[in-house]
Amino acid sequence: MDTYTDIEFSIDDPVALIRLNRPARLNAFTNRTLREIRSAVNVAAADRRVVGIVITGEGRGFCAGLDAEELTRVTSSDKPPEATPEDQVPGLFTYFLEVPKPIIAALNGVAAGGGLILALMSDLRFASSAASLVTVFLKRGLVAEHGSTWLLPRLVGLGRALDLLWMSDRISAEEARELGLVDRVFEPENLLQSACDYVRRLAETSPPGAIAETKRLVYRHVGTDYLTALREAEVSQNRQVVAPDAGEGARAFVEKRAPVFQRIGE
Repeated sequence: MDTYTDIEFSIDDPVALIRLNRPARLNAFTNRTLREIRSAVNVAAADRRVVGIVITGEGRGFCAGLDAEELTRVTSSDKPPEATPEDQVPGLFTYFLEVPKPIIAALNGVAAGGGLILALMSDLRFASSAASLVTVFLKRGLVAEHGSTWLLPRLVGLGRALDLLWMSDRISAEEARELGLVDRVFEPENLLQSACDYVRRLAETSPPGAIAETKRLVYRHVGTDYLTALREAEVSQNRQVVAPDAGEGARAFVEKRAPVFQRIGE
């Protein structure tokens, strides 16, 4: 899929920008939106020009979650959805964790329900000072969905995670930063530029292959005992130390110049 209606997608080396583009509905998801986001992420992951992916929203909202019409359709059935096949990972946007490039959610406005899941599954969360976050699931008669019970305790701790999920209170960007739910907060006019500049700085300073391997190890080791994690990290570091990027990094340091690292993709 390379034609989009619910999103805007562009690449400006080294940044791939995905902009949710249903502002009249606070960028709420339809099934088409979900397909288009996945398509754009796949394209960005495969493109050598792209070092990192930034996702933001058009208008005053980041994403209000599942569109009301879709939610009504899903909850009007008396038959539960079929379980995800064993060879697939359940949940919205869980595939983000397998993408070998950084994904930054730039929260320009409210992130609610599935929109919050999109942000949580991203590697970093940058927020406008005007943004807000709300889990909302229980207020819709649902349970905490799409991996939020795995993610939130790791980000904010058990008690705070339960409070956010049970009460579903809306919190400000600054409150989210204090909780550890958001990594950085910017004035609205600086948000998108700051997220893109983060990717540009990564492209100047860090090898994409090592970025990808670091992301893989961090997520894998969240659920691994320390001995397994240390042994796997040793295998990875021994492989990386003889890779071309390590040689280039050493030469650039000695020659007092910026390194030129290899990109990943087709």
